[in-house]
Amino acid sequence: MATEGQVPAAGPQMPNPAQRDYYFVRSFVAGGVAGCCAKSTIAPLDRVKILLQAQNPHYKHLGVFATLRAVPKKEGYLGLYKGNGAMMVRIFPYGAIQFMAFENYKKMLSKRLGISGHIHRLMAGSLAGMTAVICTYPLDVIRARLAFQVKGEHRYTGIANAFQTIYRKEGGVSGFYRGLTPTIIGMAPYAGFSFFTFGTLKSLGLAHAPELLGRPSSDNPDVLVLKTHVNLLCGGWQEPSLRPYPIL
Repeated sequence: MATEGQVPAAGPQMPNPAQRDYYFVRSFVAGGVAGCCAKSTIAPLDRVKILLQAQNPHYKHLGVFATLRAVPKKEGYLGLYKGNGAMMVRIFPYGAIQFMAFENYKKMLSKRLGISGHIHRLMAGSLAGMTAVICTYPLDVIRARLAFQVKGEHRYTGIANAFQTIYRKEGGVSGFYRGLTPTIIGMAPYAGFSFFTFGTLKSLGLAHAPELLGRPSSDNPDVLVLKTHVNLLCGGWQEPSLRPYPIL
């Protein structure tokens, strides 16, 4: 049995157009759904991080756990999820584009430049992260602005109003890309090492403990993939909270 990414002994079988379309759509949808589930789970911590990073005057004197207690008292429990609607609008295309771009960059680097192995994952991950950020940055700005607001001091009434206000008062389209350059600079190593870490952990697990950590792929029983709970653990190590945020 081959590990994931290896060709079985019988030789490679080229996927037909229908299979390629299926893998393309599945990669797009899986990346988007995964991003939505992950971000919804940590939405309260994400909002606290924005409030403390940007030194919101109502919470800047508090720590993380004190802010988690203070937000529901001042804004209700839904206050912990402020900006999460905009996050969902943003994270689906972000996650979908990043995962899809990663696979395409891997193929491009392998075929055109002959790059493979660890540097292969690192470069493809960096390029995928930068591509996703550029495509979804305006939505990231909207989400950060909404999450920074405190009940009773709203500058924006919602996603659409935030778009209109920024466009009219902050220089049109360029207003949505303030802080893009430092964000991209931070995203390159973040996304690169994120995919690098996940890919390396996966390879090591399948190479050294295939029976304990692996299972046959549902697409191809001759290919070994990580078990679900092992994938989750590797994904947890993959996502340290280092992602740069847009300038408010």
